[in-house]
Amino acid sequence: MKSLPQQQIRLFIAIGVLWLFHVSGIIGISIGYQDWFASRTGLNLVIMCIALIAFYPMDSIKKWILFFTFGVLGILVEYLGVTFGLFFGDYAYGNNFGPKILGVPLLIGVNWAMLTFICGSIANKVSDNVFLKSLLGTFMMLFLDLFMEKVAPIFDFWEFTGGYAPIDNYIAWGVISFIFHLIFHLFKVKGNFLISLHLYIVQLVFFIYFYVYF
Repeated sequence: MKSLPQQQIRLFIAIGVLWLFHVSGIIGISIGYQDWFASRTGLNLVIMCIALIAFYPMDSIKKWILFFTFGVLGILVEYLGVTFGLFFGDYAYGNNFGPKILGVPLLIGVNWAMLTFICGSIANKVSDNVFLKSLLGTFMMLFLDLFMEKVAPIFDFWEFTGGYAPIDNYIAWGVISFIFHLIFHLFKVKGNFLISLHLYIVQLVFFIYFYVYF
């Protein structure tokens, strides 16, 4: 019987680790260790980013330039949001997303870039049309955000004045996401579908669970 290539074995191990961390978080928070697990959100994001770098893989200058660009632009729009109330509404970040610069966690920029890459890769599997792929990636990011918004203040990620995200937040998410995805697909970035799919689904399962739980 033919053995699996080492790279594929490592990929399956990485996927297993991703699920282990998220399922452990679900169980741990559910049985009363919310503060402990929520405070390690930054570590979880770093692990997801390492999986993306290794298995996407981030193996070209073009990918790194785009990843860095999306990250910086993500931080910039979030800075304008938390400082001047632009785009998303009136909100502020809590303490569980790691170190901040000008009120914005650095990992938020990483999250913008990572979500664009993984949703873009999944969309590549569905269509060859740049516009349709960009719409699909945007929808996936918005769909995830719908569940994140309710959970975010509970886990001290971020919180909107008034306790809920206004419609402006979703409009801005959609417009910015679409621009990012359009750039992503115009540059013809390709990545591993399997790691992208699991990186997206583990987050979706986590936030849907707590959307219902709380």
